[in-house]
Amino acid sequence: MTTQKKVLGVYGAGSEHWVGDGFPVRNLFPSNGVSSEINPFLMLDYAGPSYFDPSKRQHGVGQHPHRGFETVTIAYQGSVSHRDSAGNAGTIYPGDVQWMTAASGVVHEEMHAKEFAEKGGTFEMVQLWVNLPRAVKMSSPRYQGITAEQIPTVTLSASGKARIIAGELNGVKGPAKTFSPVNVFDVELKAGDAAEIALRAGHNAAAVLLKGSVVLNGSQLSGEARIATLGREGENITLVASEDSKLLVLSGEPINEPVASYGPFVMNTQEELVQAFEDYKSGRMGHLA
Repeated sequence: MTTQKKVLGVYGAGSEHWVGDGFPVRNLFPSNGVSSEINPFLMLDYAGPSYFDPSKRQHGVGQHPHRGFETVTIAYQGSVSHRDSAGNAGTIYPGDVQWMTAASGVVHEEMHAKEFAEKGGTFEMVQLWVNLPRAVKMSSPRYQGITAEQIPTVTLSASGKARIIAGELNGVKGPAKTFSPVNVFDVELKAGDAAEIALRAGHNAAAVLLKGSVVLNGSQLSGEARIATLGREGENITLVASEDSKLLVLSGEPINEPVASYGPFVMNTQEELVQAFEDYKSGRMGHLA
């Protein structure tokens, strides 16, 4: 017999703000103070849904550095173009995912794709930050541009489904390469659907409701931009939808190491943070042409 993971708490967005001039976001963590319950995940911003008028100028976030973790961008509506100082570049469209490993350090920019900016439209994305273990924080940067066609789907119910971006569900593995065991499932349920999702005991986990209404292991989760954190014990969650619902289900093996973070850098000690700033200022993380 498997047991359900316990719901530890349900929260709304802890803050709302703009990232650059292209991403109006609702932050679900760490602004809610639940980081220890979600380790190895560091941050989640839900951008949009927001309408942008046609523009000759690409909105977004200009060049900025990262070190010590990974950024994962999941596109629902609109498109984003990326380029970085490691020589990687790509554009993601609805259904695509960009998984960038900053590791020892990159400078990158994230801008609305040129064609989206010119036409305008609704923009909706999620950006998730995933911590890296100490042993690989200073490894080489990596970029994974994952198209919708590369992401397998698992049927959960008559009309419910989960796209397996990272990790494994029901024997189906996601395409993202990770440095520690994590699951990232993009879930859609129709009203009346009931689904069970297996998650490993010992992993931290959370369900992020982007929109809809579900009962998660007996707890109500309704509206937009809501998160339920889950305990490490137990091996599954059940979801019963009373409305059409869209969620992200996250789980991962905790990284039991010190965390020292400031702005775009996540390291293990204050000394490493100081070094990160010095390396960025001196150009050792590279430049964008």
